[in-house]
Amino acid sequence: MGSYCGGWWWRTGLWAAVVLAAAAVVAGGNVTYDGRSLIIDGERKVLFSGSIHYPRSTPKMWESLIGKAKEGGIDVIETYVFWNLHEPKPGQYDFSGRNDLVKFIKEVQAQGLYACLRIGPFIESEWTYGGLPFWLHDVPDIVYRTDNEPFKKYMQNFVTKIVDMMKAESLYASQGGPIILSQDNMITFVQVENEYGNVEAAFQEEGKAYVEWAAKMAVDLQTGVPWVMCKQPDAPDPVINSCNGMRCGETFAGPNSPSKPALWTENWTSFLQRYGEETYLRSAQDIAFHTLLFIIAKNGSFVNYYMVKIC
Repeated sequence: MGSYCGGWWWRTGLWAAVVLAAAAVVAGGNVTYDGRSLIIDGERKVLFSGSIHYPRSTPKMWESLIGKAKEGGIDVIETYVFWNLHEPKPGQYDFSGRNDLVKFIKEVQAQGLYACLRIGPFIESEWTYGGLPFWLHDVPDIVYRTDNEPFKKYMQNFVTKIVDMMKAESLYASQGGPIILSQDNMITFVQVENEYGNVEAAFQEEGKAYVEWAAKMAVDLQTGVPWVMCKQPDAPDPVINSCNGMRCGETFAGPNSPSKPALWTENWTSFLQRYGEETYLRSAQDIAFHTLLFIIAKNGSFVNYYMVKIC
């Protein structure tokens, strides 16, 4: 949501944070963490990331987009994984053309960067139907994103499919690849689910049970890299809760355990535009200030600019 043009931070003073981070190019490695930071191959890291969604461009563009992000000071490329693109019909998968996730991650690796894979599989407002396949609508007795057996069955099938694909290509950092984190939405780290804390209370006890299930399901897949849940204050151990927003240096309450690092998975450079409203864009100075504040005040170890647009 929003953009920056490669190199703007050199003009606003954020270059100092990049120098302080001293994050090197990578070829995979052991990824751990504690309450102070992410630790890669025994070295503490402050990582700067940028979101590039592979299906929004063509494979011919990926090398240039990733390369320009790297030139602008980015260490990590973060992307969602788009369930409705990859599984248009139950059990029928499409990873061709601009859906070629493996090719995209390998391009990130080829340019010496890390990757953060957000498997979800829900994608909020950034994609049609939240990234969920429309055929789910016809599954008997299904209720989305709660402790519902039909939904959990299809979600687990898809998340497992993506994890196994990355393992087969040795793309997790634990295998020598670039993926360091996995998010509920997932490779250096991986994410599972997405901003579920916004709606969890509406599902009451079934919402809490779903969070526990999703975390256990993800960790049991044994990627060898940390898992993340964004905007999820009750993320079960060892899953790391992370912040999304514009001012996480002020608003983030911090990790829910003293053994977890402070991560900012979406540093919004803009915000969704409602019909009839003017486009909102943050200034480079505001983004730079709040990024440094997060690193200093919250002991931030990872900041992802959401989104990256290269000029």
